[in-house]
Amino acid sequence: MITWGIAPIGWRNDDIPEIGAGNTLQHLLSDIVVAGFEGTEVGGFFPAADILNKELALRQLRVAGQWFSSFIIRDGVESAKQAFTKHCAYLQKVNANVAVVSEQTYSIQGLTKNVFTEKPYFTAREWELLCEGLNQLGEIANVHNLKLVYHHHLGTGVETVAEIDQLMAGTDPTRVHLLYDTGHIYVAEGDYMALLEKHFGRIAHIHFKDVRKDVMIACEKEQLSFLQSFLKGMFTVPGDGCIDFYEVYQRLLAAEYSGWIVVEAEQDPAIANPLEYALMARKYIDENLLQARVGERSL
Repeated sequence: MITWGIAPIGWRNDDIPEIGAGNTLQHLLSDIVVAGFEGTEVGGFFPAADILNKELALRQLRVAGQWFSSFIIRDGVESAKQAFTKHCAYLQKVNANVAVVSEQTYSIQGLTKNVFTEKPYFTAREWELLCEGLNQLGEIANVHNLKLVYHHHLGTGVETVAEIDQLMAGTDPTRVHLLYDTGHIYVAEGDYMALLEKHFGRIAHIHFKDVRKDVMIACEKEQLSFLQSFLKGMFTVPGDGCIDFYEVYQRLLAAEYSGWIVVEAEQDPAIANPLEYALMARKYIDENLLQARVGERSL
């Protein structure tokens, strides 16, 4: 069964806290209900578990998971394990399904570096440390009845299909799963189906993120950073960009994917009204994905 959610990043952005700072938790959750989604992911501004659970229950919403920045290579696995254990304990209290992990050692996603040409790379030894560390984090997630899903991400050491291949080959499939993000892999390599086909068996969580190709080309030409690119409007919700989500969704149905699909689009809420874009995404999903039979588009 597929559960549809939408990420809080359209309302408030953890990387730039002042973006959307006026949007409260209650505002965000109520907008999600109005837009017809079943849940969300935890944002950095979300409250303690008991407070969040009350707000979720009032609106009959669920939590999919939450981002965790690991620094296994920089700080060592023991430090990561301590922080991740607390992270998973919180997620278990809010009845989440996944813990979203991204290795942030050397990441440029919060810097002013060109996200298209200045991504970091790991050495052979660093890859060993990362994979072994993720296996240990994955065991912690399992103990908390969660799945660790690794988020390949622009501006990090795990961005391309080849790097995702290496991560999947070096980790235990019972402890480390994959988060498939359409937008990140499209900007990284231009092909979002190859990753889906190659590693479908490891995918346990999905982000539906669309890309405005013309904006992406302009951002690349201007040598912009990750933050500058999303503020310029590189990302958007499904149906407002160049990605064919019908093709992706039909593949997921054919393979009987079960889990969350979370709409996610880093945008400035002062420019892209969060509720407006949530409704836009829901309309696209309903009319072009859910109402279409396998192999047949709706008119």
